[in-house]
Amino acid sequence: MNIILALFGEGKDLNVLQMCSRALVVFFIALVMVRVSGRRTFGKRTAFDNTLAIILGAVLSRAIVGASPFVPTICCSLLLVLLHRLLAYACIKSSFIDRHLKGMSVPLYRNGQLDEDNLTRSLLTKKDIMSDVRLKGNATSLNEIHEIYMETSGEVSVIKKS
Repeated sequence: MNIILALFGEGKDLNVLQMCSRALVVFFIALVMVRVSGRRTFGKRTAFDNTLAIILGAVLSRAIVGASPFVPTICCSLLLVLLHRLLAYACIKSSFIDRHLKGMSVPLYRNGQLDEDNLTRSLLTKKDIMSDVRLKGNATSLNEIHEIYMETSGEVSVIKKS
């Protein structure tokens, strides 16, 4: 018991060795949790996924610096990961839940017209759209584009005319 206490410490008064030991353990625990939560957590980058990443980082950091008790902090983090996974599964089964947790893509350009209301709602200008047309659509004019959407990840997708 004294070896564990010497290696990991207790409370907020941790030395370098104790904090590094905690960081090492938390790194591998976090790695397992990210694997449990699924690849989408750091792949899709939707608000739904980013929320878990931010909270998980904030909570696990408390275990490293000793701001919160180690085991309850790890248990809380595991609960968050399992909740994220459960909600992701619920999104697969229910379009209602999916729409409310992740949102929907927003049409910005269709039928030869920019949707000014959706541009404003998405905080985008025509300059932003033209930049995406050049970068993602490999085009220089909206005449070459079929549709443009703001995706749930915040990315703009550009679909060229065939």
